[in-house]
Amino acid sequence: ITSQITRGDFIRFVHKHSMRTPPATDNRTLLPHAAPRFHPAAVPGTHPPGEVDNQQLAAIVVRNSEVLPGIVVDDCDAHLEGDWQYSTHTPPYVGRGYLHDRNTGKGRKSATYQPSLPAAGWYEVRLSHCHNIRRSTNTLITISHADGETTLRINQQQTPEHAGLFRTLGSFRFNAGQQHWVRIANADTEGKYVIADAVQWLPTAPQE
Repeated sequence: ITSQITRGDFIRFVHKHSMRTPPATDNRTLLPHAAPRFHPAAVPGTHPPGEVDNQQLAAIVVRNSEVLPGIVVDDCDAHLEGDWQYSTHTPPYVGRGYLHDRNTGKGRKSATYQPSLPAAGWYEVRLSHCHNIRRSTNTLITISHADGETTLRINQQQTPEHAGLFRTLGSFRFNAGQQHWVRIANADTEGKYVIADAVQWLPTAPQE
C-alpha cells in the first residue's frame, strides 16, 4: 500500500486534514495545529496523520510546540545518529509525529536535543514520548548541564505523568546559550522500540 502513495498524495492529504481537530475525549486541552512540517526522516505514505492505533490518545497530541511553556526542542530539530523511522501511528506526541529506532541497530542510534536557553539558572527537564508494551523499558538518557552530565534509564512503557505526554527527568543547573543538550540513545534496549519525540526545559527554583 505504501508504495502506491506518492509524495504529492501525502502532501495533499496533510494539507486537507491539517486544520481538523480530533475530538476531545477528556478535559485535557487540545492545542492548535501547526503548519505542516515534514520531518527529514519522514517516509511518504507511512502512517499518514489521522491513521492511529488509539484515537482516544489523539486528543493529547500537541501540534504546535511553540504554545508549550519553557523551551521545547522537537525531534524535527534533533541531531540524529543512525537510521530512525518517522511515525504518527501511536499518539500522543508533540508536533507532526515522533521517531522510533525501528528496533534495530542497537547501540548505534541517538537523537540529541540542543536548546538555546535565554538565561543561566535551574531548569526542570521533561521528555515527551508515546507509550505501549512495545516500547523500551531501559531507554538511555544523557543530560548535559552546568555541573557535568547525568545519565539515567527510563521506562517508555509507562504513561508520562504530565497530561500523559511529558515526564520529568530532573532539575539541573544550566548555562545560558547552546552549551548543553539531552541525548536519547538505544544502547541495551534489545527487543523493544526506543521513542524520540520532544524535550522541554522549564525554569524552576534553585535546587539544594
